[in-house]
Amino acid sequence: MLTLSDYQEVIKNHFENINLDKQPKNLYEPISYILSLGGKRIRPVLTLMAADIFDGNYKEALSAAVAVEVFHNFSLVHDDIMDDAPLRRGKKTVHEKWDLNTGILSGDAMLILAYQYFEVYEPSIFQALAKLFSKTALEVCEGQQYDVDFETKDDVSIPSYLKMIEYKTAVLLGAAMKMGAIIAKTSEENCNLIYDFGLNLGIAFQIQDDYLDAFGDPETFGKQVGGDIIENKKTYLYLKAKEFSSPDQQKQLSHLFSIQPTDNTEKIEAVKSIFDESGAKEATKKAIETYTFKAFETLESMSISEEKKDLLKNFGKMLMGRNV
Repeated sequence: MLTLSDYQEVIKNHFENINLDKQPKNLYEPISYILSLGGKRIRPVLTLMAADIFDGNYKEALSAAVAVEVFHNFSLVHDDIMDDAPLRRGKKTVHEKWDLNTGILSGDAMLILAYQYFEVYEPSIFQALAKLFSKTALEVCEGQQYDVDFETKDDVSIPSYLKMIEYKTAVLLGAAMKMGAIIAKTSEENCNLIYDFGLNLGIAFQIQDDYLDAFGDPETFGKQVGGDIIENKKTYLYLKAKEFSSPDQQKQLSHLFSIQPTDNTEKIEAVKSIFDESGAKEATKKAIETYTFKAFETLESMSISEEKKDLLKNFGKMLMGRNV
């Protein structure tokens, strides 16, 4: 087994050697650009790690790992268009650097490219990977649509919110791990268990992202603290606050989430106070813990050594140890 940083180095080097110098230039250059922006690349790392965990050769999982990362970046290109976002990882988004049509078309090409990376595998493995990938890709689209719908919906429930983050974020983490397991040719039970491990960790990760957006350390979080509050996003914190707060607090929260002041400092602090006083802050921390331990529970049934279970558990703890 390699270390996390070793897997990241393998992925980094592999992406540097991918040749997308093709014609037409205006189709492939934006793809090279978005992929060169890097990021944590957690999903392809998970694919390599899972192959290793189940005694496969992680190098054989590289093509599937690339497919996962290309798909993830395709979704970001289109998400950025939908959000009219000017920046991605501190650099211009594809549609800003080129134009809207280029962003749409290059994104479409990335989806097709992702499928092509599965073509190196033998028919039975290819079929299993493509089936999982199609299911996951459709779920990610469904999750994105739920997220868009929630912007204009006043009665978002906790179960519907959890379904949205499961589809939009968590399923791809689960699929990334299951792909590594499929390539390692482990049992169907192990494949499903590692999927559930990644899925629950993904849900915990997204709820934690909601929490850190309000209560994280600006020095280490890497984003503007209070961004979700400024954008009036109905996060897990917000929904729990609506559930737990007094009628007066609910009224105040509804008002605060209906305004867009020039200076958001007071709004952010007022909302955070309600999150804290209502018990939503504590309930959100508890939910992060619940889904993390739910992920760890799947390890008990997995047919791997205790040492490998500890490796996965430590990875989960590392992923969730972002100043909570």
